[in-house]
Amino acid sequence: MSHHVNEKFQEWTNGFDPRQSRISVFEHIRDIPYSLSVRMTDPDIAPEKILTLEKGYCGPKHYLLAAMYRKLDLDVVYVTIPFLWNDPDLQYSPELRRLAAGMPVASHLACRVRIGARWVLVDATWDRPLVKAGFPINENWDGFADTKCAVKPLRSAVRTAFCSKATSEPYREGSEGEFHPRAGEQDHGDEDDHVRYYHDKTGMRTQEEIERIARFYSEFETWLVRMRG
Repeated sequence: MSHHVNEKFQEWTNGFDPRQSRISVFEHIRDIPYSLSVRMTDPDIAPEKILTLEKGYCGPKHYLLAAMYRKLDLDVVYVTIPFLWNDPDLQYSPELRRLAAGMPVASHLACRVRIGARWVLVDATWDRPLVKAGFPINENWDGFADTKCAVKPLRSAVRTAFCSKATSEPYREGSEGEFHPRAGEQDHGDEDDHVRYYHDKTGMRTQEEIERIARFYSEFETWLVRMRG
């Protein structure tokens, strides 16, 4: 880890037991303001960059979380989850809703962490002020259970509409300790595998989709600033 990341790790975990350290790291990363204004796709520099800029999106947030959790001797893998930006529960402005309706299937990154005998979903994406906009904020995490997923996973990466039963709850079968990824989800053992997968996915976008995404991101960023007020 870089000096800055190491310094923050010491600050966020000093004097805490393992459970308290997990929670502290999670809450500090969660509360870094979510932002799509700066791209941070290089996993080697993203943890340092998000701390320096004090803003970032799901990718760098979870690169940082994984780096710190591994320093706590936790096993961490990444999961890419297909979703749609046009979530009906989000309190979009009319213009943002119009733009969201035309967005292609997107990919969300979170972490799965082995805590005791269980792999649990740990998702630090949305900062707390965004609760007023309808985002599923993970507050009061106990350091053991699954967090809510930041998005509503699609059962297939080629779906173009929400299932009426879609939720942000992690997908398990009964009381089993292992995840059963939905169709379309992809696990990654390390950063390099995720980067390859991400570039393969984004490389398939048409020029029209790229321009549509850029318009949505710009309006989305402006809307987030208003929501935090």
